[in-house]
Amino acid sequence: MAQTTLPTQSLVEVKKIKDDVVYLKDGSFVQIIAVSGVNFDLKSEDEQASIIGSFQKFLNSLDFRVQFFIHSRKVNIQKYLASMAERKKNEQNELLKIQIDEYANFIKSFIEQNAIISKNFFVVVPYNPTPEVASSASGIFSLWKKQKTAAEKQAEATTTQENLEQLRNRAGSVIAGLNQMELKAIPLEDEELTELFYNLYNPQLVEKEGMAIAQ
Repeated sequence: MAQTTLPTQSLVEVKKIKDDVVYLKDGSFVQIIAVSGVNFDLKSEDEQASIIGSFQKFLNSLDFRVQFFIHSRKVNIQKYLASMAERKKNEQNELLKIQIDEYANFIKSFIEQNAIISKNFFVVVPYNPTPEVASSASGIFSLWKKQKTAAEKQAEATTTQENLEQLRNRAGSVIAGLNQMELKAIPLEDEELTELFYNLYNPQLVEKEGMAIAQ
């Protein structure tokens, strides 16, 4: 008996990305917030204790679940090397041209022998509406699903907007709490979300340009 192979799309939980929100196939919504890091080891004991206390207060202030995760990936230096090549091209001083060339070759050699890893920190803020809102027909029975009237479509759109408002309120609470800890927190936009999921599902491929969080 031939073995059925599922398409790759069936393994991805994301339905679509729109207006900085990730729509999941189960009917829930997610916003992902990029957060700047802090070098905890370089802080004094008092500063470390203050950070831990502030983080505990932040967690206790939330009445919903959040997820923290760290995404590690290789640093892409192709754009930087291209800028060095352009600078060499426009340089009139022959000695400086040689130095630029030697420096670029050193960087290439160093990267080949020592992969440079960047770490990005994220907070995932979910919102799962009530089962009545999220439920929908599936499988073969969906073929016989009654067509929605204009009023039903309008009600569904209104409900979706209400759900998105709840999600954004949650994300706003998380951002405010992180800002109080002197951490910069920024919701990812559509292009950044697409890039993030691209990297998560294609770890073996060369990384795209990074999503740097301004310090």
